[in-house]
Amino acid sequence: MDLIIRRGHIVDPSQGIDFIGSIYIENGLIVKIENTGTTVEPGITRVLDASGLYVFPGLVDMHAHLREPGFEYKETIKSGTSAAVKGGFTSVCCMPNTKPVNDNETVAEFIVKKALSEGFCNVFPIGAITKRQEGVELAEMGMMKDAGCVAFSDDGRPVTDSLLMRRALEYSKVFSSPIISHAEDLSLSNNGVMNEGYLSTTLGLRGIPAASEVIAIKRDIELAALTGGRLHIAHCSTAGGVRAIREAKRDGIYVTAETCPHYFHLTEAETGGYNTAAKVNPPLRTKKDVEAVREGLIDGTIDVIATDHAPHHRDDKLCEFDRAAFGISGFETAFSLSLALVKGGLLTLNQLIEKMTIRPAQILGLSKGSLREGVEADIVIADLNKDFIVDPEQFVSKGKNTPFNGWRLSGMPVITICKGKVKYHLNNSLMAEGI
Repeated sequence: MDLIIRRGHIVDPSQGIDFIGSIYIENGLIVKIENTGTTVEPGITRVLDASGLYVFPGLVDMHAHLREPGFEYKETIKSGTSAAVKGGFTSVCCMPNTKPVNDNETVAEFIVKKALSEGFCNVFPIGAITKRQEGVELAEMGMMKDAGCVAFSDDGRPVTDSLLMRRALEYSKVFSSPIISHAEDLSLSNNGVMNEGYLSTTLGLRGIPAASEVIAIKRDIELAALTGGRLHIAHCSTAGGVRAIREAKRDGIYVTAETCPHYFHLTEAETGGYNTAAKVNPPLRTKKDVEAVREGLIDGTIDVIATDHAPHHRDDKLCEFDRAAFGISGFETAFSLSLALVKGGLLTLNQLIEKMTIRPAQILGLSKGSLREGVEADIVIADLNKDFIVDPEQFVSKGKNTPFNGWRLSGMPVITICKGKVKYHLNNSLMAEGI
């Protein structure tokens, strides 16, 4: 036996497990889970005592930006995955807005191979829907699927051509891969930089109305109904968007959705004083929208909590608000910020772990997010009572851009295991080779 995690409080929604027990790992695989005492096994090379700690499946992030190839000054696969395992993520799905765009099998293969040689966790590329993300011609989705892409998205740019989006959703059935929609009506957004409302007017900044998201979500839902395709709505931020998704699910339309911690914690008020750390797309909205997003998480309308990890170089944020880049560096705070929903009585721990493990894995068709016997040992061990203050200078990601600087949070990953190897330990930091 290579490793035993003993006496931890194991929570695995995929199997209905919620008990104190032990997990046995051999050759990188989970071979046994028991809910009693630890059996003495010969040849044990390492034992991790998880007494007083919680043990979950490794977190799965279905929406992140690793920037490589092309923008290595913002992030690399190595630095991004090191931040991911610190945050408890053992599987990361990276968006295609790289340089060159991941719109062909060559770029997809590069990402897969780079992750295998330098990554700290599993990396699954998401291919572009259209060539160069220009919204004019469909990319070679079949070839990208064969190269390892698990979904398709023009994230950062909506597919404005409805016929093109229809075709993509039709192909989503053929390839059993979701189309991830960046829902935005560009004619309404009109180069806006924050939520449209009283605050944008007083700041003299061009606003993005909530209707920009809602209209785009409703169009894509209608196309999903027409085609029977697999539609996933990215980073839902509005009350109207949540309502449209809820109604679509009630009507039996195949649609899933995600949101991110900043959309259930922050409002547009964070942009006051031209705070570029809070500039994100879609923008932070109103208190009403935050409450609606939370309600969507509670009733299951929103299936997944993702990070939309979007690291930037300091210079991309230390400039005028209009010129600053959109995005928040999210890997290292997402779990703790999401756990606040549990501590606030809005979600149960099982519901939270489901939204960050097995549910995104199911949507993407990945054999991840579970502690079933025989699967790769992707595991996170967390101390739910450990307090810390967010300090971006302590981030291992190259991106230090966060609006949560100075926040006191409670609960954090302390050990992350990927394929049976310890890749992060709070006391020993990152472990490049694993132990």
